Amino acid sequence: MANIVAIVGRPNVGKSTLFNRLVEERKAIEDNMSGVTRDRHYGHAQWGGKFFSVIDTGGYVIGSDDLYEAEIRKQVKLAIEEADVILFVVDCHDGLTDLDTEFAHELRTTKKPVYIVANKADNQEKSFMANEFYALGVSDYEVFPIASASGSGTGELLDHLITHFEEDGIEDPDADTPKISILGRPNVGKSSFLNALLGKERSIVTNEAGTTRDAIHTRYKLYGQDFIITDTAGIRKKAKVTEDVEFYSVMRSLRTLEESDVVIVMVDATRGLEAQDINLIALAIKNNKGVMIMVNKWDLIEKDHKTMGTIKDDMLERLGENKWIPIIFTSVIEKQRIMQAIELAVKVYENKTRRVSTSKLNDVMLPEIEKYPPPAWKGKYIKIKYVTQLPTKNPVFAFFCNLPQYIKSPYTRYLENRLRENFDFEGVPVKIIYKSK
Repeated sequence: MANIVAIVGRPNVGKSTLFNRLVEERKAIEDNMSGVTRDRHYGHAQWGGKFFSVIDTGGYVIGSDDLYEAEIRKQVKLAIEEADVILFVVDCHDGLTDLDTEFAHELRTTKKPVYIVANKADNQEKSFMANEFYALGVSDYEVFPIASASGSGTGELLDHLITHFEEDGIEDPDADTPKISILGRPNVGKSSFLNALLGKERSIVTNEAGTTRDAIHTRYKLYGQDFIITDTAGIRKKAKVTEDVEFYSVMRSLRTLEESDVVIVMVDATRGLEAQDINLIALAIKNNKGVMIMVNKWDLIEKDHKTMGTIKDDMLERLGENKWIPIIFTSVIEKQRIMQAIELAVKVYENKTRRVSTSKLNDVMLPEIEKYPPPAWKGKYIKIKYVTQLPTKNPVFAFFCNLPQYIKSPYTRYLENRLRENFDFEGVPVKIIYKSK
């Protein structure tokens, strides 16, 4: 069982800074603008030989008419339900506020251990001021004054916190789990897709573009297969990235792409494949990721029996030599083909990790090479002796031959096409290298 710690509190008390301190990497977006963290956000931490997951939540506000606030409240409640221990973060600079009292009121209903963490206690006087938070009456434990920006006081807090874990936890629960990420322009339906899959609101969804600011990880199980699916902030063209926060979101999305195995590029059916989408696909291929295109909002298209074929052909035309990328048409709103989309992503992952035995490769590929040998170069004949798949994370095939330097790219394309025809590598970049023998 994983041990889980939730960090909660009103906006701008330093929850994300504490989260980053615990997971020891800059994962949550920190900004002095209140309300930057809008969704629940997960990371892994370790202390005193115990491993645990940390959930960072959006700031909890009561009585605000902001569209996000009601959603954030829902997220905080979900995080509290999931957690074994709750860290209630307050701010020594501001002292006790009405919002803290309101929040404490919500927390009294939980039976779980709650620690009051008085953040921004960056000197003796501020640490002393932390005592006023005992008045909240929400915790059976002492109040812990800390400064999460510098890390002072966090050690003592963690020493107490880990006493609640009965088990040591798992070092990295995600090590061998396929990682699938959903990328695309803002407002194509990425979060709605994730929520439809999970059957519960894991991401905040509104009609405003840019609701998701962090990349959000969710574990998911389908047909006995575990995987991690990540919804990312929408990627816009450079010129449109104005706010700092949004710049970090785009950076975070690109980092998520680097960390994933399969990238679902989500496209708006009413807009088709745009330059931005093509760039994302190129980036995924460059990073050796599995790729598929999910054309969402299919319900908004007026269509006859030919429409899908026409749009698909048009997209394949734009993909050029990357015609091996599968395309699926979905409507998240009408729950149309969303399960097939995930099944396709899992299949792409299987293709990416597929290993073909050397004997089978040679049985299939050598006759193909005999049928159409590499063209001679300046009177020199090129002879390919045998082929093998290298033990890499992505499909890489080594062809052993007498004159590797004389094989040109059109022939490499021929070999790639034969490999794809005979073995299923749909959705996966295939690399061919030549070695002298």
